[in-house]
Amino acid sequence: MSWKEAAEPVLSRMPVVERPAGHVPFKRKLTWTAGILIVYFFLTNINPFGLAVGQGSDFFGQFRSVLAGSSGSLLQVGIGPIVTASIVLQLLGGANLLGLDTENDPRDQVLYQGLQKLLVIIVSALTAAPMVFTGSFLPADDAVASALGIGTFGVQLLIFAQIFVGGILILFMDEIVSKWGVGSGVGLFIIASVSQQIVGGFFSFSALGASGFFASWYGVIFGSVPVSMSPFTAEGLQNLLFDPGNILALFTTVFIFGIVVYAESVRVEIPLSHARVKGARGRFPVKLIYASVLPMILVRALQANIQFLGQILSSQWAGMPAFLGEYSDAGQPISGLFYYLNPIQSRGQWMWFLGEIPASVEPWMIAVRLAVDLTFMIVGGAIFAIFWVETTGMGPEATAKQIQNSGMQIPGFRRNPQVVEKVMERYIPQVTVIGGALVGLLAVMANLLGTIGQVSGTGLLLAVSITYKLYEEIAEEQLMEMHPMMRQMFGNE
Repeated sequence: MSWKEAAEPVLSRMPVVERPAGHVPFKRKLTWTAGILIVYFFLTNINPFGLAVGQGSDFFGQFRSVLAGSSGSLLQVGIGPIVTASIVLQLLGGANLLGLDTENDPRDQVLYQGLQKLLVIIVSALTAAPMVFTGSFLPADDAVASALGIGTFGVQLLIFAQIFVGGILILFMDEIVSKWGVGSGVGLFIIASVSQQIVGGFFSFSALGASGFFASWYGVIFGSVPVSMSPFTAEGLQNLLFDPGNILALFTTVFIFGIVVYAESVRVEIPLSHARVKGARGRFPVKLIYASVLPMILVRALQANIQFLGQILSSQWAGMPAFLGEYSDAGQPISGLFYYLNPIQSRGQWMWFLGEIPASVEPWMIAVRLAVDLTFMIVGGAIFAIFWVETTGMGPEATAKQIQNSGMQIPGFRRNPQVVEKVMERYIPQVTVIGGALVGLLAVMANLLGTIGQVSGTGLLLAVSITYKLYEEIAEEQLMEMHPMMRQMFGNE
């Protein structure tokens, strides 16, 4: 008996969001998307019952804008389990260990979707458990334990159940958006998380002085900042250049917006003509960022899981060898293997004159850390981009079949899937690798310089690219709504 036969009774019965029976009107798709977005914001503002609010630390911290969710909320784990499950399945599928034909066999498609859901459920539990039961990230409230008479462990079980359910909810919210809304839920949640930080970075005001970009300049113009913080003093100039509401962060943010929009417009357009409809022509665009920036989520999630392991070992293993890493009181690695594997997330982690680097860190250590991060992001971005293209039906073979099924052909070539595939192989693999490496390089650059709202470079990169693609999808949906015949031509009916 194969593993598919043994697992089919379980995987085929996994709960699933039903697909719409027919075409979903554009306005209804927008309603579903907006509704899920409201639910997402609602859940990110609810603290689990029994949690000692404000006493724990956010493990995801520097990865939060990539993995969405919110620290200390029901969506504590964010999209992390979904991304981790995707990494596992992509690696298994890339090595052809699953033996599933997800392109042509409906039974295998059901098994693949069921396996993905099962992995998300398992990873949600494995992610939430150490956050709750180690007591470092989500500590239990002793007052609640005393009032209910169930002890600290009982409250921890209660918190774990709520965080676990939150991880399952975000899975089905993603599925609802993908089937009934516009775009994908994962992309929508990343946009929401990053947008919150950017808006806060621009408009936040605080009496304690930790204010946003506009608040900082308001204080300079109207003289409400201390004399020592005037831009005409060394300290004040450094504040306006390098603090959260600063000029350099604004420049980096605008630069990333501009370069992503430009890269999305760079493409090789392969001419197409309809085999039966005379005069009907089109183009198949092979974009520079062909695999999109979503593979970057997989790369950063892999780094986040490595750092998660390091923090767990540090907090639970008193005799952890020094070569693995030493951690500061803030829970960040300052030496050892986990230090070099920890990506640089802000200017303060490599600019000495900002005074944030521990005295034990030498210049060569930062250089090695930066080299590892660049290698990880560039090579990892290219590898995961290839996996992404092959597993999402964007490779040369799948693309050739799509063109063939739509009735289109490449002028000057025989109308044959193998011929079209050979033409696609001239462009898609090379562009996929170049685009994946470019996105990795841009993400590291953005992290080094910092952004408005202290959003990670990868998070900003993802948000801009996903928003651009969402705009394109909305424009396509509106076109389909205005011309119903196009839905039949492209199989969207």
